[in-house]
Amino acid sequence: MALTFLRGIQLNPSMLYPSSYFARKHGVLYCCMRNAQTQTATQEKEQTKLKVSTQSQPKAVDKFLKDFEAVIGIETHVQLSTLTKAFCSCPYNYGSPPNTSVCPVCMGLPGALPVLNSKVIECAVRVGLALNCKLSLNSKFDRKQYFYPDLPKGYQISQFDIPIASGGFLDVDLPLEYGGGHRKFGITRVHMEEDAGKLLHTDGVDLFGSLIQVDLNRAGVPLLEIVSEPDMRTGIEAAEYAAELQRLVRYLGVGNGNMQEGSLRCDVNISVRPIGQLEFGTKVEIKNLNSFSSMSRAIDYEISRQVELHNQGQSDQIVQETRLWEEGAQKTVTMRKKEGLADYRYFPEPDLPGVTLTEEYVNSIRESLPELPEDKRRRYEKMGLSMQDVLFLANDINKYPESTDNCMFQIADFFDTTTAGGADIKLAANWIMGDIAAYMKNEKVTINEIKLTPQELGELIASIKDETISGKIGKEIVDTAEIEKMVDKVIADSPKQLEQYRGGKTKLQGYFAGQRLATDEESILTGDSLDISNKWKHLIRAFRSFADHQN
Repeated sequence: MALTFLRGIQLNPSMLYPSSYFARKHGVLYCCMRNAQTQTATQEKEQTKLKVSTQSQPKAVDKFLKDFEAVIGIETHVQLSTLTKAFCSCPYNYGSPPNTSVCPVCMGLPGALPVLNSKVIECAVRVGLALNCKLSLNSKFDRKQYFYPDLPKGYQISQFDIPIASGGFLDVDLPLEYGGGHRKFGITRVHMEEDAGKLLHTDGVDLFGSLIQVDLNRAGVPLLEIVSEPDMRTGIEAAEYAAELQRLVRYLGVGNGNMQEGSLRCDVNISVRPIGQLEFGTKVEIKNLNSFSSMSRAIDYEISRQVELHNQGQSDQIVQETRLWEEGAQKTVTMRKKEGLADYRYFPEPDLPGVTLTEEYVNSIRESLPELPEDKRRRYEKMGLSMQDVLFLANDINKYPESTDNCMFQIADFFDTTTAGGADIKLAANWIMGDIAAYMKNEKVTINEIKLTPQELGELIASIKDETISGKIGKEIVDTAEIEKMVDKVIADSPKQLEQYRGGKTKLQGYFAGQRLATDEESILTGDSLDISNKWKHLIRAFRSFADHQN
């Protein structure tokens, strides 16, 4: 199969250099691509009348679903952040020059044998446990047979009848702006597999109108496929389910979950049925969803499209197919038809042994799991925080830092570290959700990139709570040059307190700062809201240093 594939492509003589590609020059393929494009254009015209504006989609969907129910399931591919690929020692770095991270194994060359990366199993077990799944202590790999230009072996190493994990669930809290509430979505299975390569399309370079190039850097990269039960009913539920999966893999440290890089890819299956009907309707798959908001809009559009066809007596026009979401047109279009279930001719992978897990191995991974998003949200609820506070703090979806440096934080980590030092819980949440969040948004920085540390925020909150400074002053910054003038003036005006401080009354440093800030705050304030704690500390240290070292 590998030889057949290689005969169908042309190799660039400079394939070992950064600019090299595999360029496929096969007329039949181009004709198929052109036919697909023509078919897609026809479908676009047919579906124009069904387009729903983004502003009116939720209301439109509610109207359409008066007599119908949507049934939604999601297949999610999570790319694992291992140092090497699943079955060879090639590294994978997103954005590397094409075909620079390949070897005979991931290129599918004859005689090359796969060797399983044990880190893939560890990641799979971590995800399976986090999703409340039952683990298969004895599983295996299988060959999934199909041909596509970016699959050099002609088959994919996957898992078929014995996945490593199955029968789990994922808890999700819906945002308050969408009605709130708690949902539990079933997880059918989690299995390990390898990724395919990537096709690169260039227009207008040959008589067929386009050139398709194959980049095999991604071929063999480890994936986990997570298949949900068809438990979702709206685009919002589906988008929140996918967002929770992204948070989960980031919390676990098994992947970065970046949708724009293809590290988290979701294929959504949608059908509609009259309310009360037990049988599922005809399922349609949607691809090309590169954000959660796109997923929600695509689902709402597809639901509206299918319900409209039902209402027009054209339900037979709903066929089992794969459709693409076009962000610009805000609609789905046909990609390819599915005549029936694909015959992948699965059979056990003969070049890999079975995967055997021991109870000791599973327990060691279970004990190493971090606090998961759902557990964190419930803990914050018990601390007395509102659901709005809980969702903001626990649902931070910034990329989880790959560094183990203790100075790296998520918003939840920043909050926990602040309150661990004794800071008032509600005040800490208000500061983080208010001024700090506004600063991060305006400056386009993460919680890791601001100058304020959790310890400094805790000191600032303590100073506000004991009324050493006011909340207003706490939200302003003291000009550095003014600090020196303030030190000189307050020390000169407070000789008695200075002697008391030298005698051991160190709490008077708060008096010095409060004296100046209370009497002349407006003359020294400028506008940055996040450096106050640092400047406050400088001010205290200035008073302390002056008093300790003055002759």
